[in-house]
Amino acid sequence: MNDESSFKPRMKNQENEIVNKTIEFVKDALQKSEGGHDWWHAYRVWKMSKQIAKQEKADLFTVQLGALLHDIADAKFHNGNEELGPEIAAAFLSELGVEKTVIDHVVAIIQNISFKNSFEESSFESLELDIIGDADRLDAIGAIGIARTFNYGGHKGFALYNPDIPPQKYQNKEDYKNSDAPTVNHFYEKLFLLKDRMRTKTGKKMAEQRHRFMKEYLGQFFGEWEGER
Repeated sequence: MNDESSFKPRMKNQENEIVNKTIEFVKDALQKSEGGHDWWHAYRVWKMSKQIAKQEKADLFTVQLGALLHDIADAKFHNGNEELGPEIAAAFLSELGVEKTVIDHVVAIIQNISFKNSFEESSFESLELDIIGDADRLDAIGAIGIARTFNYGGHKGFALYNPDIPPQKYQNKEDYKNSDAPTVNHFYEKLFLLKDRMRTKTGKKMAEQRHRFMKEYLGQFFGEWEGER
């Protein structure tokens, strides 16, 4: 029987199986990754992306694959290789028999999602990219964002804070990538900028509270730094 009613459930089961296999693949691939870019980061972005996608009426299958695979090989942990992640994702999804249009969409999402790439013009746009981008940015702010920022700063050996080194306004991707500024500077150089870079209505609304929390946190931080609190 090949009517539409029997076709849709079968396709849904196939999609769920592919998503589950992708989860296991990402868990295994990122098991030894830095704590801010490990499986649990992918997990949070995946969960948040699904939540936003339901509000924004997007293609949930593409959103899930893009969210799970968006950091499968983050360039900053692979000698700046920005092609590795898309290549790994494409090969994996191809092995699972995912249709080429979906694979191409996921690859484009991975290629365009990074904050550092916002310094350059991009011709690719999609609702699914906006959703995953918002979810990724939401995980970079608020309480989790603060934890991830200091975790990465420690991983790189950056100073916590140095009042003699002011935050910079980067003009290009290379300067941003090569920065070794104190960790607190990152709040001003990236994190406080993200609220106004959200693309979806849902993401914009969710970013407000997390942005306020970071402001409050730094107020406490600077008070303690000067011995005033």
